[in-house]
Amino acid sequence: MASQASFLSSASSFTTQIISTQKPPHSRHFPKKISCKSNEIDGNNTQQNKSTSGRRDLLISLGGMYGAATSFAVDPRLAIANPIQAPDLSKCSPPEIPEGGTRSNCCPPYNSNIIDFVPPRHGPLRVRPAAHLVDDEYLKKYEKAIQLMRALPEDDPRNFMQQSTIHCSHCDGALPQFDEPTADPLQVHHSWIFFPWHRLYLYFHERILGKLIGDDSFAIPFWNWDTPDGMVMPAFYTNKSSALYNKNRNPEHLPPATIDLDGKQHPGISKYELIEDNLITMYRQMISNGKTARLFMGEPYRAGDAASPGAGALENVPHDTVHDWIGNPANKNSEDMGALYSSARDPIFYGHHANVDRLWSVWTTLGGKRRNFKDNDWLDASFLFYDENAQLVKVKVRDCIDSKNLGYKYQDVENLWLKKRPRPTAASAATNRASKKKAPKVLGEPVFPITLNKPVSVFVKRPKKGRSQKEKEDEEEVLLVKDIVVSRFEFVKFDVYINSPEEEKLRPSASEFAGCFVSLPHKHVHGKKVDLKTNLRLGITDLLEDLKAEDDDSVVVTLVPRSGNGDKVKVGGLDIEFSS
Repeated sequence: MASQASFLSSASSFTTQIISTQKPPHSRHFPKKISCKSNEIDGNNTQQNKSTSGRRDLLISLGGMYGAATSFAVDPRLAIANPIQAPDLSKCSPPEIPEGGTRSNCCPPYNSNIIDFVPPRHGPLRVRPAAHLVDDEYLKKYEKAIQLMRALPEDDPRNFMQQSTIHCSHCDGALPQFDEPTADPLQVHHSWIFFPWHRLYLYFHERILGKLIGDDSFAIPFWNWDTPDGMVMPAFYTNKSSALYNKNRNPEHLPPATIDLDGKQHPGISKYELIEDNLITMYRQMISNGKTARLFMGEPYRAGDAASPGAGALENVPHDTVHDWIGNPANKNSEDMGALYSSARDPIFYGHHANVDRLWSVWTTLGGKRRNFKDNDWLDASFLFYDENAQLVKVKVRDCIDSKNLGYKYQDVENLWLKKRPRPTAASAATNRASKKKAPKVLGEPVFPITLNKPVSVFVKRPKKGRSQKEKEDEEEVLLVKDIVVSRFEFVKFDVYINSPEEEKLRPSASEFAGCFVSLPHKHVHGKKVDLKTNLRLGITDLLEDLKAEDDDSVVVTLVPRSGNGDKVKVGGLDIEFSS
């Protein structure tokens, strides 16, 4: 009883402190001695940010003890957590541009008149077509719309270059987090807001184009690079007399070149081998590496958090690798598409991201635990966009989780990658255990943190082996590559293999290929040369089945640098965990 009385006294004192200080509900504003670290997972596989859920649970319990009128009367926000809030555009500042980049303001026009988003009333859904299937009539309409957008006054927020600054401002340190003066600036990549922010960005871009040509049914095309017939840059983007043309593209990757979704890593293979690799890459990122929301969509990102906690599977590959494949290597930072600050200057950006958006919708239909987050910190994250009337609109994630709520859908196309699960070769299966036994003599054991300037292999112990089918369905086995530190100004890529005897020769179609880490050149800590620190999670349950390694106590994990600048890449460690 004495300890209970002590706790109640302490809690009462803490409640009084909350009421008297009236501080916003950010975890750093509370005394460390009562910040609770929660390891619980919410209803949809989301780990709460260190102290947030514990603090929220404590506040709710205090509310039960003393009543909502006492605990939360002063500031109702104390009862909730911390979703990312729409930024204050008036506080936008010049972005941090990589060395040699084209200087740009990147700040959208400021307008204090902001309205809340209301889902549009619509009749038949607009249908976004596959770019390789569009006809001449559609193409003329699309070219006209982009031409009119380019012709708008330079200070019109709907102008094409102004549209590109919206993306730049949200990824290169131009916008501080709302009411978070000490936090990293807002960053819409490498976290769970990547998909919804870009969906909304495309939505308003599309509505502006439709308004300009007086066609409410107009929908932008998607570049269907995940199907064989779409694995070539759509020819209409390469017409020099078209408003869709951009000179800053890799000249070696113009039609009829077949795209490499793994990112320019496998010269010399045939077109048909490359297509097979691409389809298997899609299966791995959508299926094997995308079994939960956290794995597919990225790490939680809340108000006050450090930027870029971790990208989801599809953002890493092929989102980042397609950007890099298109960007012109003759430019310092592979502008335009190869660098985040400049990527939206290329009209193909919107076709690329439309396919990324389509694949998010496809992912939600694939069954298992492939469902969107239910966490209110995700659902209530908010952003600002200019609509087709140049009106500034505040919109939340919950408004866009179903594209039909925004009045559009995608043309039906076959997803051939659904049947392209990688299979180990006979030689691979036969050498798997033998290679593991020889590994210590060949590989040694590095001490973390390591600099990834050459391939590095290490044994990683598995917490549990020989799991049942139900255990596998309940929890995905996940390889965590943690505390990755890279230069924000560099393109970085490294591959991850498991139990591979020939790590440098493997293509993405190999079962031992677990996935890769990719980071495009960008900077999002304004005025500070701070490296990007993040994490990579890869689902490996299917891989271990394929390699017949489910009963092994440990696996050999090999990291292979691919971008040629491994001296600027550090890795803090490797672990295996389970994600429900």
